[in-house]
Amino acid sequence: MGIRIYKPTSAGRRNASVNTHEEVTKKSPEKSLLRPRPSKGGRNHHGTICVRGRGGGVKRMYRQIDFKRRDRDGVEGKVMGVEYDPNRSCHIALVEYADGVVRYIICPLGLSDGDTVLASQEAIEPQVGNMMPLRYIPTGMNVHCVEMLPGRGGQMCRSAGSYARLTNREGDYATLVLPSGEIRRVPIDCRAVVGQVGNVDHQNRRIGKAGLNRKLGRRPKTRGVAMSHHEHPLGGGEGRSKSGRAPVSATGVQAKGGGTRNRKQHSSELIIRRRRSRRYGQLR
Repeated sequence: MGIRIYKPTSAGRRNASVNTHEEVTKKSPEKSLLRPRPSKGGRNHHGTICVRGRGGGVKRMYRQIDFKRRDRDGVEGKVMGVEYDPNRSCHIALVEYADGVVRYIICPLGLSDGDTVLASQEAIEPQVGNMMPLRYIPTGMNVHCVEMLPGRGGQMCRSAGSYARLTNREGDYATLVLPSGEIRRVPIDCRAVVGQVGNVDHQNRRIGKAGLNRKLGRRPKTRGVAMSHHEHPLGGGEGRSKSGRAPVSATGVQAKGGGTRNRKQHSSELIIRRRRSRRYGQLR
């Protein structure tokens, strides 16, 4: 059982549940792959707060993840252990290759100590944890850490329990069904890892109390309708009222369904079916 529920000895414990992380087999991280991760509190390089409600939290070190694995082509790696990563929802696996190099990879479901993984530009056996171009992966299989452009590294389906379904290949593109329901085309030379991301019980865990959110670096947020008119576009008025306006941030950016895509870098022409209908807002 991945989720444990304790006796309700307090109000916070009554509504909380704990992830036991049964897949984790290695407790201490690999020091050579650790890097400092300074807390920015939601501020950019100018010191301006761009993301509200961020700050505090427990200090953590960043684990360097190998999302490309291109310099490991043809080199067989052995899984030395599965670790907890405080920077992401999924678990990570420490892989030691035949030439002595150690790397972290996203741990797929079913991968355990002693298993071997392989990355290649050519066709290899589609085992869990193996990475190869989409042109060689059989249709109907689940994949994760999918590249959007060849050589860029895994960008899609990296969180706990997520996967994309490879449904079709036509010409120079492969068709993927993403977890959001979006159907999009990806160049067949893009690489992907076979299998589903592990730690599928992550979504079933309940925080239960505000103190754990503070440890995660999430500060309390004040609703916009509860503010004054000069502090938020939804504030002011007699009582709490949005005045018929669509939900926006404090700076007026649409919060639900608004267009935030970069016009210079977007890939809308590759999207076959969007995750959300256009009637909920313009998705460019």
